[in-house]
Amino acid sequence: MARGVNKVILVGNLGNDPEVKYTQGGMAVTTLSLATTSVRKDRDGNQQERTEWHRVKLFGKLGEIAGEYLKKGRQVYIEGSIRYDKFTGQDGVEKYFTDIVADEMQMLGGGSEGGGGGGGGGREFRSSGGGGGGDRAPRQSGGGGGGYGGGDRQESSAPRREAPPAKTASFDDSFADDDIPF
Repeated sequence: MARGVNKVILVGNLGNDPEVKYTQGGMAVTTLSLATTSVRKDRDGNQQERTEWHRVKLFGKLGEIAGEYLKKGRQVYIEGSIRYDKFTGQDGVEKYFTDIVADEMQMLGGGSEGGGGGGGGGREFRSSGGGGGGDRAPRQSGGGGGGYGGGDRQESSAPRREAPPAKTASFDDSFADDDIPF
């Protein structure tokens, strides 16, 4: 039987401080409002900017860490899955929600508040396995010492930034992005 893939990766800035609530069982549920902005050129060559807002949910230890260290304006890397929910209110009106359920979070940039990974690196936090909402295990990624160590893993799953390939003599500079049909 074939399985599907539901994976979301976002890098953006928080639109407000995290909102932390606790279930009756004591598990943290943190909600973030994350903005991602893309820039493209229109047919006239003018830059068009588009900002999308994403509602991100973090559970358990990951939610506690996000509530403690993240602040409005902070840049963050989120990895998780998308979930669509429908809710019928007391007035009988159906409301639809789209949430990103995070498995992994990495704080990026320096951020004026809430600290950051020393030496320019960010702190990465990921799910320790099991079903959704379990405990999360912090780990330090890339340069800098910090108060968070984590397990035996040393690899980083954050996107790698590589230099663009060098132009060769056979590359046609006259090709415009507007020629692409999608």
